[in-house]
Amino acid sequence: MFAIPLGDGAELCPLEPWQAEEFLAHMDRGRDFIGRYVGLPDITADLDSARAWLQVYADKAAADTGRLYGIRLDGRLVGGVLLRAFDAAAGTCEAGCWLEPDASGRGLVTRAVRVIVDWAVEARGIHRVEWLVAPENRPSVNVAVRLGMSREGLRRENDPYRGVRQDTEVWSVLSRAAGAGASPAGPCAQIRPRSA
Repeated sequence: MFAIPLGDGAELCPLEPWQAEEFLAHMDRGRDFIGRYVGLPDITADLDSARAWLQVYADKAAADTGRLYGIRLDGRLVGGVLLRAFDAAAGTCEAGCWLEPDASGRGLVTRAVRVIVDWAVEARGIHRVEWLVAPENRPSVNVAVRLGMSREGLRRENDPYRGVRQDTEVWSVLSRAAGAGASPAGPCAQIRPRSA
């Protein structure tokens, strides 16, 4: 299996169905913390549901409609990043993340998301990467800011999460057209598709 170093003993690697036991143990360690804003703990409550969710992303990878990667810190699974939706023909995708509480505050998500966004734009020609986040989820909003994403707006009460309707902020970063001037948006906006 490949691993991409993220620095400080962290790496990014594929997360696959055969890792369901490890994934479930990781989810159990961070279930309450992760579940504050992300429904992943609710849909991966046991080994069968964890394996099924990982299989959904294995199938998405095979169909070229999504990707899933684990973040490891000193060899231990502590979080993940994903391309929840991926449409190469339309040139759009949506990135997301989660992280155990003990691994937060180290910049792991920012570095990991940068890797997958750069891959999507450089290797696959994606033009627009979206980041959807609850406004109260300040760490995730801060990731969008650090990646040079622009806040586009607010979807009011669009997400019925755990019986309560919550708002969703929409952030995005666009690839830069060849020959365009320097973008103030930040590191992710500075990358160009290889075909440019």
